Amino acid sequence: MSDPVSSASIGRFLTLADTAEILNLTLSAALDLVRTGELPAIRIGAAGAWRVERVVLESYIEAKYEEARRMSLWEQSDFANIPELSGGRILRPGATDGQDRPEP
Repeated sequence: MSDPVSSASIGRFLTLADTAEILNLTLSAALDLVRTGELPAIRIGAAGAWRVERVVLESYIEAKYEEARRMSLWEQSDFANIPELSGGRILRPGATDGQDRPEP
């Protein structure tokens, strides 16, 4: 699957190796995602080979993008109101002279 292919040509289910390649992970890392339940998968056939449904993988990727977006917003919010709350200054903890130290 190193060449770009349409989702129709991939089929409904992906092997764990295909899943690992799409996510740019090692096979063992992809297996860890499946075993922990982070990435839903099913076992198919007598050998019990793992298969990941294509739409489930796409949803997983979308959820990871959303998680990254929310984390970025959260990290931005940690610092967004500091100047507003401190009268335009960032207060330094442990100031020895009792004075607020403005941000340089």
